Amino acid sequence: MWLGALVAACGASHRELARLVNAAAQVGVRRTAYTHTHVAAWLAGAIPRKAAQECVVEVLGNLLGRVVTLSDAGWGVPPVSGSDTGLDFPHDREAALAGAVTCWRSVDRRDLLLTAGAAFTTPTFRWLADPADEPDKHVGSVRVGPADVERLWSAAAEAQVADSRFGGGNWRRSQVMDCLREAGPLLEGTYSDSTGQALHGALAELSRVAGWAAMDAGDRAASDRLLIQALRMARAAGDVEMGCYVLATMSLSAYLAGRCAQAAEMASAAYARGRGHAAPRVLAFCKLAEARALAKQGDGAGAGAALALCERLLSGIRPGVHDPGWLSYLTAERLATDGVEVHRDLGLTRSAMVWADRAGAMPVERFTRAVGIRRAVLAGVHLIDGDLEPTLDEAHRSVDILRGVRSPRAHTYLHDLAGQLGRWRDEPGVRDVVHRIRTELPPAV
Repeated sequence: MWLGALVAACGASHRELARLVNAAAQVGVRRTAYTHTHVAAWLAGAIPRKAAQECVVEVLGNLLGRVVTLSDAGWGVPPVSGSDTGLDFPHDREAALAGAVTCWRSVDRRDLLLTAGAAFTTPTFRWLADPADEPDKHVGSVRVGPADVERLWSAAAEAQVADSRFGGGNWRRSQVMDCLREAGPLLEGTYSDSTGQALHGALAELSRVAGWAAMDAGDRAASDRLLIQALRMARAAGDVEMGCYVLATMSLSAYLAGRCAQAAEMASAAYARGRGHAAPRVLAFCKLAEARALAKQGDGAGAGAALALCERLLSGIRPGVHDPGWLSYLTAERLATDGVEVHRDLGLTRSAMVWADRAGAMPVERFTRAVGIRRAVLAGVHLIDGDLEPTLDEAHRSVDILRGVRSPRAHTYLHDLAGQLGRWRDEPGVRDVVHRIRTELPPAV
């Protein structure tokens, strides 16, 4: 069914459709000003930008009460070379750059295949064996300079904040994905060896941010590919520190997918490879990822040791030392937030509450998703102890925060809590909070 038939079937006027598309774009932290004239042009055959296409099919799907795809609207999906696109980790840098461009242009397909958990194995081994390509200049058509690189870093920083506040649900229509889709001419341009390294490093962080957002949205097939490309870009940049950060992020992704043994090994390897190369805050991030994975496996001693080392590394940072700005969000309060969940997973409820008190200073307006998750985790901690009243209080606070965040990952914490409250379902307070979870949040994924 083409666009014209879809518009006719939904019954919306051109003006109304334009208004709804603008509203959908604004939810994705983008501002557009489409009018009925644009809609008429689309119906006449003009092709809007990719982000606008996503908004249009989302709006039409909502109006029609079913899923509408880009192919349904006649815009189709760019072909890819195979189901393994984005999963490779080429030894050759030029092949790697070409593969990254292909991946970034096609990774937002909704029909990507999930892997069976082995996607990270080869990239991890290859990066650990050789984490840095030699610097090399490139000659092409477009001249690339520091301003181009700075623009990419700015986009990554803005996206990191937006992801923390609003969740990753709109990752396909994000500014980060626009930058990645348009990265081809930059990579094929003219730049010195030092500018090339800076360019590859910025693209590594962009792909990492996009990969984490996709994981937060429940799109694991896309997330795996984006994170693998981030690791390969870090190697192209010759940046071992960035590679450690990406590998630790991949570890957290594996942990969230239930592959905790693999996650612990990856985080440990990232820390070991980064010693002597990475800043203390980066090494602390590696240890935090390891602690999360070990706690989920019930390894209290290992998780405690990793968490303690993470804390020592953070507390030992002094003014004037090298400390990358792209990890500035990892503070003592953020560590404490994750510490609550580590001790919850170990069944150490009293320790979990102590860590929760230490995390209390995190501003909800900046770390919206993290604070909302901490409230849900703390509700679960109280429930382990059989304390129903504080459980419900924390659950209500979590719903208040997370209902405005587009994060299926975060919402899962509350949906899981609703299931755990089943034995108290006849309690009025329980019925109230479960009703809020099931009506104010999207359904569990």
